[in-house]
Amino acid sequence: MDVAILFSVFVAGLALGIPVAITLGLSSLAYLLFAGMPPVVMPQKMYAGMDVFVLLSIPGFILAGNLMNQGGITHRIIRFANALVGWIRGGLGLTNISASMLFGGITGTAVADAASLGGVLIPGMKKAGYPADFSAAVTAASSTVGPIIPPSVPMIIVGALSGISVGKMFLAGAIPGILMGVAMMVTCYIISVRRGYPHQPWQGWGEVARSFGGAIWAIAMTFLIIYGLLSGYATPTETAVVASVYAFIVGAFIYRELPIRKVPGIVADSAVSAAGILALVGFANVFGWILVSERIPQAIADSVLSLTDNKFLVILLINILLLFVGMFMETIAALIILFVPLLSLSNAVGIDPLHFATFAVLNLMIGLTTPPVGVCLFVCANIARLPLAPVVRAILPFLLTNILVLLAVSFFPPLATWLPSVLTN
Repeated sequence: MDVAILFSVFVAGLALGIPVAITLGLSSLAYLLFAGMPPVVMPQKMYAGMDVFVLLSIPGFILAGNLMNQGGITHRIIRFANALVGWIRGGLGLTNISASMLFGGITGTAVADAASLGGVLIPGMKKAGYPADFSAAVTAASSTVGPIIPPSVPMIIVGALSGISVGKMFLAGAIPGILMGVAMMVTCYIISVRRGYPHQPWQGWGEVARSFGGAIWAIAMTFLIIYGLLSGYATPTETAVVASVYAFIVGAFIYRELPIRKVPGIVADSAVSAAGILALVGFANVFGWILVSERIPQAIADSVLSLTDNKFLVILLINILLLFVGMFMETIAALIILFVPLLSLSNAVGIDPLHFATFAVLNLMIGLTTPPVGVCLFVCANIARLPLAPVVRAILPFLLTNILVLLAVSFFPPLATWLPSVLTN
């Protein structure tokens, strides 16, 4: 009965459109009250979920991304991407995707990518003659690359949950992220050729060199982060602080587009964003603790293993489950609630933890572009001033492409494990 109350309140909250963090908190509180447990359990479990050292890196990476956004990075990356691929048929769509691949290494979050790049590229694509629904769909689909290519907030969460090195998690996402980006560019090109979308004239190698010179400081930030982690000179938290200082210096003194007077406001906005993520972590930890105490994860694992212990079938079932969950639940909440029990299931059939962690994050990133809770879809539809339905129809080819990459990563482990094994051993 108590578990029924938990899920009833949770489903009702999602159906009413209540934010996921608040829904998790309300459903957990309802369970505690109906079970006769003292409400003081809730803040205790929230604190336990947030009291993880590696999570301190999240505010640092968010601040670094916001400083770079305000410091002139967006249009420099777009200019560089446009110089590389803008001359191909459907060039602005290709620019959109390639910019997300470069930009994602700075922000670490898909929503920041969709909002920042979408605010520039969606109106630009519409003005150049691209349909509004296609412009929004390309932006939403490509934004999912951001949390896969390092640095990545979901990868940090996974590292905190599993004990896997955050540096290894970052490296594990690099090849799958590049594969997703390239596959979406191929899809975009095919659609553009078939529909006769426009392209721009070739601007010459001089423009490529000039635009690269402008973007190099931004691109170098990703390598700074990875080197700091792999060299052992800095923890993820220290690397995040270094990245924030680097972003401030580049924006204020190299690009000279970050006014010092705006820095306190950027810090405050970053603190609010980080607090929202950590509050979600706390509430999700309470919810996850309730599930564990009710032995629901064990029941799920036993149910799956009673059907099959074949590794490949288990991978397929996990993918189906996570794709379904990603349609309805926010990424970080889903990771905290489901990752540990599914990791136990994957261990039971011999799946490498690093491999499992990578395709689990990929699953939930794809969920950011699927209705009804696809946050990136809503952001891009709002920028394009469209209802959700036409954007959903336009994104279907890209969703199919991303699912094919997901299956490749799921059933061919070296795509996730090879790079970390080479660079960390």
